[in-house]
Amino acid sequence: MAEQSGKPDIFELSNGTMQVKITNFGCTITSLSVPDKKGQLADVVLGFDTVEPYVQGASPYFGCIVGRVANRIKNGKFSLNGVDYSLPLNKPPNSLHGGFKGFDKKIWEVVEHKKGENPSITFKYHSSDGEEGYPGAVTVTATYSLTSSTTMKLDMEAVPENKATPINLAQHTYWNLAGHNSGNILDHSIQIFASDITPVDENTVPTGEIMPVKGTPFDFTAEKKVGTSIHEVGMGYDHNYVLGGGEEKLGVKHAAKLKDPSSSRVLNLWTNAPGMQFYTGNYVNGVVGKGGAVYDKHAGLCLETQGFPNAINQPNFPSVVVQPGNKYQHTMLFEFSVE
Repeated sequence: MAEQSGKPDIFELSNGTMQVKITNFGCTITSLSVPDKKGQLADVVLGFDTVEPYVQGASPYFGCIVGRVANRIKNGKFSLNGVDYSLPLNKPPNSLHGGFKGFDKKIWEVVEHKKGENPSITFKYHSSDGEEGYPGAVTVTATYSLTSSTTMKLDMEAVPENKATPINLAQHTYWNLAGHNSGNILDHSIQIFASDITPVDENTVPTGEIMPVKGTPFDFTAEKKVGTSIHEVGMGYDHNYVLGGGEEKLGVKHAAKLKDPSSSRVLNLWTNAPGMQFYTGNYVNGVVGKGGAVYDKHAGLCLETQGFPNAINQPNFPSVVVQPGNKYQHTMLFEFSVE
């Protein structure tokens, strides 16, 4: 099946309280506006005003869905069912976020766009056998929906057609709850419902260990400012948290609570994924975004719920391999509020 034709466009979901803009290029959230304690709307995601910069490659994965496998695969190599696979090393010495032309750089088909009180949009992409080195064809769908006045839900599904393949999708929005153009996120506080991380080697690939966060700069079991210990972790946070210990509801568990003191905006994130990459925008450097805003280091942070990075090469990590006849399902719930 040929890659879907169609041109990149921006679509809107609005329910009178919050407004989200999403492009079919990479299934990317370009804008998300929610009220603060005074009812003032601000756009709380980093991005661009038009689709062109995304298409031209100016985006460090702002707002997109990354796949077929999110985050790093060590040396771009893995074996599955006795076959060795080599992936492009687009972040040497590793393969990152699906390769040179991952799902974030594809035009997805718009399957459905509903307006009204609970608006939603569904995107679909067909990834062919061998694309970016991965085995087997996969059909992927992603549905963004506004389920209440200040809640957005994302449902991601992927179905392998004929071969087992690793699948690990992540939503890569950079959040700044004070507003996308308001400087860095070091004053945001965050609580992450995880008592362990998967520590990494010098190339940011998990070593295979599971390390307790207690007594380390990675401990966000209680609400803490992002900037408190960030100077102790090199460039900043870019680590996978082993989720657990949060409350559960409707098949998803509490992954994180993010708060901006200046606007009182809060984001509670819920997911059914086992891990979450906490990334503090360490490599963002002078990107000119919406309205001419310049995004620098730590201008936003990512909460990428996911399977563990490099799980395909770590037998002790939860498997990310999906068999034909089975379905990959990943749900995220973004609940905004003020407190």
